[in-house]
Amino acid sequence: MRRMLRRRRRPSPPPGLLTPKPSLTYRLISYLLVFPVYRLLFRGRTAGNANVPMEGALVVVANHGSHLDPPLLGHALGRPVAFMAKAELFRVPILGPIIRACGAYPVARGASDREAIRTATDRLLEGWATGVFIDGTRQVNGRVNHPQPGAALLAARAGVPLLPVAIVNSHRAMGSGQRWLRLLPIHIRIGTPIPPPASRRRPDLDRVTAEAQRQINALLDQGLLPPGPEPKHLPANS
Repeated sequence: MRRMLRRRRRPSPPPGLLTPKPSLTYRLISYLLVFPVYRLLFRGRTAGNANVPMEGALVVVANHGSHLDPPLLGHALGRPVAFMAKAELFRVPILGPIIRACGAYPVARGASDREAIRTATDRLLEGWATGVFIDGTRQVNGRVNHPQPGAALLAARAGVPLLPVAIVNSHRAMGSGQRWLRLLPIHIRIGTPIPPPASRRRPDLDRVTAEAQRQINALLDQGLLPPGPEPKHLPANS
């Protein structure tokens, strides 16, 4: 009998293929809060959802123009996207459990880049889609101006692809230095996955980083989506 049970046991999937399922809290926040904000207030639309791998670890790399970007990005992609957040936020009542349920992970203030990379890599090995804003900070013009190699390094360490995503117009709706929210359309264009760098050497990292920058800025150049059905696919040469 023991031998039969042993035969029936399936081997566990390797790390990075165990895609976490959205928690109840995540689903409630996504559909009761983020959905109406994105779809109604900002007339949000998304193109290229068919380009999103729905299973396995993934580095989601995007431009960054607004504090609105993290929740909108996770909702638009259709799967939870984990982002770094300051450790102090996890000690705030109500807010802490909510952002943890949404996949955020704490990084201590003043933590080294190496420690942050290690924490993010752990998330990837758990199967998460992990979000990285390629410039590191919000950009006034909403474009990718000074890309950092951190996203490519994460992909190389975990051996997972990168998914370039362009968030169109969020820098104009609630950008750096703005005092008031502007209810402008925010659209998201999803590019095609980029294979992980061949190695952790700087030339390989720079090559993949440059490709991610090229795709994101090319998608941004297309502007807001035209009226009509949202396209599920976007071409590789966008």
